[in-house]
Amino acid sequence: MAKAPASEQLRLLDLQALDSKMVQLTRRAAAAAKNADIEALQEKLRAVDRDLAAVNLEVADAERDLKRAETEVETVQGRIERDQRRLDSGTGTAKDLTALQHELESLGKRRSDLEDVELEVMERLEEATARQEQVRQASDALREELGGLEKIRDEQLAAIEAEKAEVSARRKELAATFDAGLLAIYEKTLAQRGIGAARLFHGKSEGSGMQLSPGDLAELRQAAEDDIVFCPDSGCILVRSPEWNG
Repeated sequence: MAKAPASEQLRLLDLQALDSKMVQLTRRAAAAAKNADIEALQEKLRAVDRDLAAVNLEVADAERDLKRAETEVETVQGRIERDQRRLDSGTGTAKDLTALQHELESLGKRRSDLEDVELEVMERLEEATARQEQVRQASDALREELGGLEKIRDEQLAAIEAEKAEVSARRKELAATFDAGLLAIYEKTLAQRGIGAARLFHGKSEGSGMQLSPGDLAELRQAAEDDIVFCPDSGCILVRSPEWNG
């Protein structure tokens, strides 16, 4: 059975306290990183950005349709002006002038129809642009709120990392004061069991949280003071002292 002075075994609890603190800090960091409020805002922002992409496309389509409508109106207007000049000049036969007059009437109706289409497209563009601005404002507001939460999260993570660095330094300094053999047993137990050492307090193992059986307690009482013993339930080093055994 491996041995170590009882006083050295007792100091393992200080090392375990630092290791437990590191576990707590790691869990706190994971909880801070996985922020439910941030995730919810990110999902909202993704949905709003999808809406924004859709309305941007709608605006682009309306702008393209408006440009096409304006071009068509300009083309018809150009023909009207050209025909009107020819008609006003009075050149050509009566039949030609009559044909020009009919064409002008037809072009006037065509222009009117195109202007109606142009107006409809302008209204559609105005509505789409208004929606675009609303969605953009919603996106900006969400980004600002998200940025605030992310800043708080990052500050929390930075504080936790600073505390972890401090605890790690203290742990390294303390570990260096142990006998290499005892430290190796502790480290191996910690790696395998998740806890390296715990005290026995009035017959209860603080490693497992379980009351030891009378048989287990009897065996522990028979063990030498410098024997390294283990919790029968958790497997960690069981640190004993006269007031803790029961």
